[in-house]
Amino acid sequence: MSDTTLVKMSRVLWERLVNAALRRDGTRESAGGGGGPGQGRDIDDILRAADELQADDPVIARILCEHAYSLAQKLDPNSEGISVLQFRTGLMSVIKKKNEKREVETINRSQDINRLKGFYQRYREKNNVDTLKEEEKQLCESGAFTDELEQKTVERKRVFANLKVLEHLLEQVSKEIFEELKHANDSDAAMSHEDTVAYNIVPFDAPFTANATTAFPEVQAAVTALKYFPGLPKLPAEFPIPATRNADMLDFLHYIFGFQRDSVSNQREHIVLLLSNEQSRLNIPGDTEHKLDDAAVSNVFLKSLDNYIKWCDYLCIQPSWRNLEAISGEKKLLYLSLYFLIWGEAANIRFLPECLCYIFHHMVREMDEILRQQVARPAESCRPVDSSGSEDDVSFLVHVIAPLYEVVSAEAFNSGNGGAPHSSWRNYDDFNEYFWSLQSFELGWPWRTSSSFFQKPRPRAKFELKTGREKHRGKTSFVEHRTFLHLYHSFHRLWIFLAMTFQALAIVAFNEKSLASRKTLREILSLGPTYVVMKFSKSVLDVIMIYGAYSTTRRLAVYRMFLRLIWFGLASVFISFLYVRALQEDSKPNSDSVMFTLYVIVIAIYGGVQFFFGVLMRIPACHKIANKCDGGTVVRFFKWMWRQERHYVGSGMYERTSDFIKYLLFWLVVLSAKFSFAYFLQIEPLVSPTRMIVKHGSYNALTVASLWAPVVSIYLLDIHVFYTLVSAFLGFFLGVRDRLGKIRSSEEIHKQFNKFPGAFMRALHVPITDRSCDPSHEVVDKKNRVEASHFAPFWNQIIKCLREEDYITDFEMDLLLMPKNYGSRLVQWPLFLLSSKILLATEIAADSKSQEEIVKRIEKDVYMKYAVEEVYYSLERVLITTLEAEGKIWVDRIFRDIRTSITMRTIHLDFTLKKLSLVITRVTALLGVLKENETPENAAAATKALQDLYDVMRLDILAFDMRGHYDTWNVLTRASNEGRLFTKLQWPKDPEMKALVKRLYSLLTIKDSTATHIPRNLEARRRLQFFTNSLFMDVPQPKPVHQMLSFSVFTPYCAEVVLYSMAELTKRNEDGISILFYLQKIYPDEWKNFLARIGQDENALEGDLHNERDILELRFWASYRGQTLARTVRAMMYYRKALMLQSYLERKGGRDEESTLYGNDPTDAEGFELSPEARAQADLKFTYVVTCQMYGRQKEDQKPEAADIALLMQRNEALRIAYIDVVDTLKEGKSHKEYYSKLVKADIDGKDKEIYSIRLPGDPKLGQGKAENLNHAIVFTRGNAVQTIDMNQDNYFEEALKMRNLLEEFDRDHGIRPPTILGVREHVFTGSVSSLASFMSSQETSFVTLGQRVLAKPLKIRMHYGHSDVFDRVFHITRGGISKASRVINASEDIFAGFNSTLRQGNITHHEYIQLGKGRYVGLNQIALFEGKVAGGNGEQVLSRDVYRLGQLLDFFRMMSFYFTTVGFYVCTMLTVLTLYIFLYGKAYLAFSGAGATIRERAILVNNTAFSAALSAQFLFQIGVFTAVPMILGFILEQGFLQALVSFTTMQFQLCTVFFTFSLGTRAHYFGRTLLHGGASVCQQYQATGRGFVVKHIKFSENYRLYSRSHFVKGMEVILLLVVYLAYGNDEAGSVSYILLTVSSCFLAFSWIFAPYLFNPSGFERQKVVEEFKEWTKWLFYRGGGIGVEGAESWEAWWEEELRHIGTLSGRMVETILSLRFFIFQYVIVYKLNVHGSDTSFAVYGWSWAAFAMISVLFKVFAFIQKIAISFRLVRRFIQGLALLVSLAGIIVAVVLTELSVTDIFACVLAFLPTGWGILSIACAWKPTIKRIGMWESVRSLARLYDAGMGMLIFLPVALFSLFPFVSLPSNTCDV
Repeated sequence: MSDTTLVKMSRVLWERLVNAALRRDGTRESAGGGGGPGQGRDIDDILRAADELQADDPVIARILCEHAYSLAQKLDPNSEGISVLQFRTGLMSVIKKKNEKREVETINRSQDINRLKGFYQRYREKNNVDTLKEEEKQLCESGAFTDELEQKTVERKRVFANLKVLEHLLEQVSKEIFEELKHANDSDAAMSHEDTVAYNIVPFDAPFTANATTAFPEVQAAVTALKYFPGLPKLPAEFPIPATRNADMLDFLHYIFGFQRDSVSNQREHIVLLLSNEQSRLNIPGDTEHKLDDAAVSNVFLKSLDNYIKWCDYLCIQPSWRNLEAISGEKKLLYLSLYFLIWGEAANIRFLPECLCYIFHHMVREMDEILRQQVARPAESCRPVDSSGSEDDVSFLVHVIAPLYEVVSAEAFNSGNGGAPHSSWRNYDDFNEYFWSLQSFELGWPWRTSSSFFQKPRPRAKFELKTGREKHRGKTSFVEHRTFLHLYHSFHRLWIFLAMTFQALAIVAFNEKSLASRKTLREILSLGPTYVVMKFSKSVLDVIMIYGAYSTTRRLAVYRMFLRLIWFGLASVFISFLYVRALQEDSKPNSDSVMFTLYVIVIAIYGGVQFFFGVLMRIPACHKIANKCDGGTVVRFFKWMWRQERHYVGSGMYERTSDFIKYLLFWLVVLSAKFSFAYFLQIEPLVSPTRMIVKHGSYNALTVASLWAPVVSIYLLDIHVFYTLVSAFLGFFLGVRDRLGKIRSSEEIHKQFNKFPGAFMRALHVPITDRSCDPSHEVVDKKNRVEASHFAPFWNQIIKCLREEDYITDFEMDLLLMPKNYGSRLVQWPLFLLSSKILLATEIAADSKSQEEIVKRIEKDVYMKYAVEEVYYSLERVLITTLEAEGKIWVDRIFRDIRTSITMRTIHLDFTLKKLSLVITRVTALLGVLKENETPENAAAATKALQDLYDVMRLDILAFDMRGHYDTWNVLTRASNEGRLFTKLQWPKDPEMKALVKRLYSLLTIKDSTATHIPRNLEARRRLQFFTNSLFMDVPQPKPVHQMLSFSVFTPYCAEVVLYSMAELTKRNEDGISILFYLQKIYPDEWKNFLARIGQDENALEGDLHNERDILELRFWASYRGQTLARTVRAMMYYRKALMLQSYLERKGGRDEESTLYGNDPTDAEGFELSPEARAQADLKFTYVVTCQMYGRQKEDQKPEAADIALLMQRNEALRIAYIDVVDTLKEGKSHKEYYSKLVKADIDGKDKEIYSIRLPGDPKLGQGKAENLNHAIVFTRGNAVQTIDMNQDNYFEEALKMRNLLEEFDRDHGIRPPTILGVREHVFTGSVSSLASFMSSQETSFVTLGQRVLAKPLKIRMHYGHSDVFDRVFHITRGGISKASRVINASEDIFAGFNSTLRQGNITHHEYIQLGKGRYVGLNQIALFEGKVAGGNGEQVLSRDVYRLGQLLDFFRMMSFYFTTVGFYVCTMLTVLTLYIFLYGKAYLAFSGAGATIRERAILVNNTAFSAALSAQFLFQIGVFTAVPMILGFILEQGFLQALVSFTTMQFQLCTVFFTFSLGTRAHYFGRTLLHGGASVCQQYQATGRGFVVKHIKFSENYRLYSRSHFVKGMEVILLLVVYLAYGNDEAGSVSYILLTVSSCFLAFSWIFAPYLFNPSGFERQKVVEEFKEWTKWLFYRGGGIGVEGAESWEAWWEEELRHIGTLSGRMVETILSLRFFIFQYVIVYKLNVHGSDTSFAVYGWSWAAFAMISVLFKVFAFIQKIAISFRLVRRFIQGLALLVSLAGIIVAVVLTELSVTDIFACVLAFLPTGWGILSIACAWKPTIKRIGMWESVRSLARLYDAGMGMLIFLPVALFSLFPFVSLPSNTCDV
């Protein structure tokens, strides 16, 4: 056995011993017994060093082993464990083996120390330790992680570790260490990574300051500005300050307020970066003093404390300073630092921005008192009350934040995880709005915790939904009652407007022939009472909706509500009285109409005043005057009385006049179209039928209602349709104006590529100095070369990124790459533009008769001209460089003659151009040899090729007389004859020359068919098309990187896929399909490109990859095509890469045109990623934080996600991971959890390095998880802006280049207010995964392009929709953050950031010259759950105070824009479904009553075609045909008309209409259910957004569980109505409109019922259908339920879950009312039975209930008999059979002996089925009551029967279609 093996065995034993020791109780070490873990680590290091040094010097290895043995003896002298003995024995055997091998030579241990010293010196010299230390220092500065550096790092670490062991050993065995050894030891220890101080971006406390970030003047100036200035009291001597820096003002704040050390360090860097970036924006030249400019301080101060200043102004209190202008710069920085320290440690209280203002206000005053002292002392507010002068208990977190957190946490817990009504507990908004009044100052300072504000609610009992009347602070200023009335309460102006307009149109329609009459005018004036009555109803709602907050609402607000109630109540009575009296007066003959005149005057005055002030307030100057006059009593009274209650938010939401006019005109167009349609196609056609019914019918009311109800319903929803149409066309024209779609294909890229460099310089490059204005051709050509040289490095990096992403092949990359163009005579274009150009030019030269013709024809193709010129100059250079002696003379002569001929215009005479192709052939052969490496064979081949070329030129090409240069040709001929003309060759070995030869060869050989269609990958094409198109759009001029705004990217992560493992990729589903196989099939070209990139054959399989690196690359390749964190991280790091490239080139080349043409190449980007300055500049401008809230738990559980995240950090050095760390501690003898917010990065070894650890007051997850996940980590972001990126998003390098342009939008003019959120266009990259994914992609693209384009401008109402928007970071973090977090009400947490920004006078824009990628769900079930989540979130938004205030405070037209693009969209969706029901129930009534046939007959008699037109229009709106217009226009704009037509037609064949109809039902169901019952807590909890691939078949039972109540039940009801209408309402007089109506309704029912099976992979496969039927019946009849049983296991458990949302009295009552509609069928059908004849008495209906009761009893008998024991099975079956026979006999007897017919029997089934369902629905709504009376078992049995029947009706068609093979085949490809 070798020594090395023995050492390794000893180390294995040692590791086992150490692991066992670490698991023991650690009390022995604290007691001083034995060695500790430190000694254990020493032994491990010594054994490792002995193993590594064995080959260098066995004696040294022996010495090390002996020393390890001596340490092991001392490790644990009291232990006699077998592990210790084994270790000692094994180690001793190693030593003996080493001694035995020395044979003759004796061991002289006295010389060991000398041997060690000598070996130590030799080892240092051998490994160049000084050089290694220098490399270590450089690596620390750069932070690079390349493969080469990683290998060097491992070697360097090994050398340092061995040196450390040798030094330790020398210290132990000798006290005489050389002085230089000690110095080296200290130096090595200083350079050791384990001993360095972790830092984020700027190393303030690190022991070395060589990091490039500290060298920037603006950073040094910011650090200097924060220094401890003379006005600050002295800190105690014992206060710790790192030796690496001096004390600053943050240390002062740290001491007096007890902020956490890491929190202070975090905010120190935050403030320094804010100040330094502001300084760099000012573009102030750096000086030696590094002084921070006052403007930079003031800008940051005012921006950061703007919300505090406004808060003080709102409350009419003096800010903490008296005169802002008199505050010194140091004081401003002190205040700024204090605010950010408060914010940084506030945890969940950051959601209460005005609470932070309150804290800051008092802490500044407290600080001012301390500033008057000579010596600093702790603040009283941050110390315990009973503190006796101790400074250890000073804590801002404990004494300021914790009391607030505890009461917020108690209220959140009292919400019952969102199950309790919103009105019963205080959310974040309630707490924050308490600080909007001076009443908040009752809390005092320090906190007066006895206040009712701090009183916690009584803990809610489990399953309790009501709250007790405990005494605690109630809601604040708003109560989120769950009711549909919020729609009217928030948007009453819209409903009043629609109601009054409908009334006016109806009046006009009924008085069309007498519009100018007094009667018509009198009826028009009836709008007055309508208006005041509706305003009165709004006032009533004001009083009702505030119930629950009266005790906390300001008294003035309560008085205002009741005054308005009284005012509008009296006004309603007065106006209605006047109008009635006016009507009575007008009906009398010869009346003087006094009352009518008075009524008109009152209405005119009120309307005139409203109109005057409405117009006046459209002028911004008037708005400003009104705001300034708020202090005036009269102005304030009128605003207080007539306008919305004044709140801190919502004031000043007006736009400048020009913007107002734009969206006013937009809405005038929409409303004109809407009211024209309503009048001419809806209202007017129904006038005559209505008059007929009233005149001739006896069933007037219900008949008229049946006709008009659908019209009213469509009238309320069609405004959204017209908005969609107008906005689509406007968005289309705006897109054309913005030049979207300018480049739609690869052909367009080819044609316009020569324009790209100039466009790039204008759009994306910083301006360069142009010293010449000469428009001459030479100057223009020079400018083109300059632009091309600047464009080339960026274009090439884009192409390289495409190759790295495997979208293009190596060959395509070579064709797409662009030469540097530095120092060249002409612009060199990529090869794909020049393919076949030389061959075509050769043909042109051969066919042309003159030089002028040749030039003219070649110059028609600009790229051909460039190709000819490039080949000419390049070939000359290659030949001149390659040849020597006579060969060089020949080349020079030939090219001189060519130039002379061109000058003399005789080239067609001097050369035989028809044989020019021979020259091309010979040159190609020569270049084909020269591009290879030099070998004797290649040299001989090159000589032969040159000789052939010489012969062709001499014999076939040259046509002029050579006697003019006789001497030259004589020399050449003699050399040729002697065979030495081309014997001496200078082979091209220089990389530049080799590249030139290769390019020249490609120019001559690449065919047009090869290069025309590159790149062939559709994604690569799309990206290049969009990027090049964006160069021609309106893009802000960028600033240099050092002057640009800084920004962060912020990504929340929960527990989604980080990186696919090989097990996940290769795991096969039931069909044998794995994710990797699926990806290989849908991305075949990218798979081949990947294999080529890693050096594998294109036919290789995953099993052929054995190299670990290749396997890791495969995992990344697959993950980059899914919706994983790895994809998002790679994408966002492109920002850093782009900034490094831009910064590197700017620093290298300056911005001077002359430096581009002469001197060093300033456009060479080689090695830009390793430039310390470029990396540091990028780090100052860009930060990426991924907030992985569960990362700590994942590490503890050793989950693969934790290892994958660590791998991402190792591969991306700028990546920062923030997470929540939970630590269990003992507090007062009880287990206690402490929560820490931590930020980590990877060190060079790839391990986590903790940067900051900030303790939190408790569990941060109190509300919506995603929002609080973002909140805890937002303190670690940096910069002026923050981009919110979901975990399923993507980015591209070419788009990252535009980020600094986008950030400049913050300083552009976008209206009366600067932008606070920049909207960004998105591309849904999952569109190619499946047909459903393509539908979602098209729908999403339509919204994020056409829709948001119009929302931003001209409508000025775009919000934040959870997409990749860029926030003004400082604006938002000082106003509550980038999302809201109250449980359930903020379920769609992202959009509330937009609401909050708008309410706080923000401005949200949208920009389409930059795009990011986004993934969406790709399977129907995933999509349905997502749609339900969003719809439910919108249902919750209806209840929110944000929507209420926006609906009340926006001007009327912006309010309409807001409504129809947020909650109104879902309201109209729900109305669309309700319209269908209204239609069908109305037609059913007309059919039953016979009125329908009568109306049709009379309509035919009077030829009323208008009535048919109205029905046809209703049909068109029912099927939503107009909603596809935005998608079609979007296709046309960006793809062209023909491609758009193809795309839309393809979608139709893929059944997109079925999908969109199905989605309509999903949105309507979840929106309505959320408004009625809540339930957002079920469907909208923060879920992981990682969307997997759909490669599996969804079982029938799973689809049934998911869609039964949302789609199947409703679809069945529609079918039932259609059957009823078919049976009783269809006759020969039916019109085409009725047929169309029936067809559309059938299509909707079909879509709702069968879409889950049409879009299910293998949905109609026969074998699967059989298996699913068995599985479904097993699930249906499984007799199990209760606790622990899930809905997927048992029908009973699922049914109980489906009823869980009905939990309130109001919800039960609404469900009961809605269920009453099912009893209509029985009521009307029984009177149509033949058995009753013409009897219409109520007894008939009574007998029907008797029959139903008999059926119920029979069902009960069958259900009861099922419970009889098994031993009575025969009896049970006998009774069942007997009951069945008796029932059948009774029916037969009734048919024979009475008028009962078979048709009547089927009619009874049609009547009793809905009755049973109605009873079942009511019983479910009143479940507690039914349980108490003991009927629940029967109800459950009935429900099971209905589900079984409904399931069978759905299953039978599926089973039928599965019998046909041609049906099952397409279903397999629906999701591929």
